[in-house]
Amino acid sequence: MYEVSVEGTFSAAHALHGYEGDCERLHGHNWRVELTVVASALGPVGMAADFRDLKRALGGALDGLDHRNLSADVPAFAETNATTENLARFVAERVAPKLPENVRVARVRVWESAGASAAWIPEES
Repeated sequence: MYEVSVEGTFSAAHALHGYEGDCERLHGHNWRVELTVVASALGPVGMAADFRDLKRALGGALDGLDHRNLSADVPAFAETNATTENLARFVAERVAPKLPENVRVARVRVWESAGASAAWIPEES
């Protein structure tokens, strides 16, 4: 099994409704997102997945998030909190349909700060 990762960043705000503490109020982060995919075989050029294609897929998943209030401006978070965990799953679900047939999402890890991250891992991983 081969594993390939790319990263992207964006800046956005969110508020955690129902949370008792500072994070219930609107606040922002410089988010870092790592997309990791796996493939069981290499293609004809010797790559599991082209970094350029993965960066494009990740960039597409992050489109519309930069300089937004995730809790108010992103419809996917209208009914659920824009937590780091939910953001990781959101990105994975947007990326998955854009991957080649032999490549699948292994993990999406999202950092809201240098020392705090959460990951979403599909059950079949």
